[in-house]
Amino acid sequence: MTPNPRLTQVASTQNDASFAASSLGKKLRTILTEGKGSNVAIADFLLRNPVRATAWGIEELASQTLTSTATLSRFSRQLGFAGFAALRAAMADALQSAIQPVYQPVEKLRGALERGHADQTTTIMAESQQVCLSNVSQTIAGMNATRLTTVAKRIRDADTVYTLGFGISAHLAAMLSLDLQPFCRQSINVVEFGGTEVAAGRLMNIGSKDLLVAISFPRYASDAITLTRYARDRGARIVALTDSPASPLAPWAHDLLLCAASHPVLSSSYAAAVVMAETLVTSLMLSGSNHVQQAEKLTDAISAYMYSDKPGNEKPGSRKTKKVSRNA
Repeated sequence: MTPNPRLTQVASTQNDASFAASSLGKKLRTILTEGKGSNVAIADFLLRNPVRATAWGIEELASQTLTSTATLSRFSRQLGFAGFAALRAAMADALQSAIQPVYQPVEKLRGALERGHADQTTTIMAESQQVCLSNVSQTIAGMNATRLTTVAKRIRDADTVYTLGFGISAHLAAMLSLDLQPFCRQSINVVEFGGTEVAAGRLMNIGSKDLLVAISFPRYASDAITLTRYARDRGARIVALTDSPASPLAPWAHDLLLCAASHPVLSSSYAAAVVMAETLVTSLMLSGSNHVQQAEKLTDAISAYMYSDKPGNEKPGSRKTKKVSRNA
């Protein structure tokens, strides 16, 4: 099954239209029709790319609009904001209702069941698959190779890389931690067992030379936000994997990696987040000078535990089953 480009385009168009209809969007539309010079170019770009513009820093946005950081700061003040950071935060607030799932999981499930008569169940399942593929397509389209390479370098240079996620995100954090382990100095999965109290203990020594990859999707876990704020206050670099610039995790992140996560029934889809995590690890593996040697060491370390016999080579009864002592 291939991604449905129509679904991707519809989702993007709906987000852009919702932002344009907001009070901030209306101000930008006024500048677009009545403004002059660089202000028109900036307003046009923000209206056409609200999601990406909210994820970018002022330097990236200046490059994309062919202006300067000073011009963007002046543009923000003309709109009534203290600076570009305040404008970006206001854009994230305006996008929140457009990007986050429209229905809570219970209401989404109820709606699906109401539609899900015998002849429609297959249609709903197909819709679920198409939305997941659309999420992956949107996420790939929004990936910034330079940003991923920069994040990979920061992971490689960090003394300790922590991964954090609760609920289903905990499994994604565990997968990412396992993949990162051979290629960074030390990898710690914060939420492995023991709940929030133990997780907080694992973060107690985090500092300015460390990096935290925090993961949270709707429904957002409050503990993930609290522990991320703690790590940020201790000076750690924060990389956030989440679904929206309006996510409560976003304000605490230095680097924001956005993964589309909408789903017609589930609270979130994690398909695109897995793609993002694997792409980040791929970038890390390709960016280090000694990572081939690291991969070889890993292969040597685990080769004894890998299944290597070819089917049909063993004679029946040639391998005896070990007896396990009851007192072990």
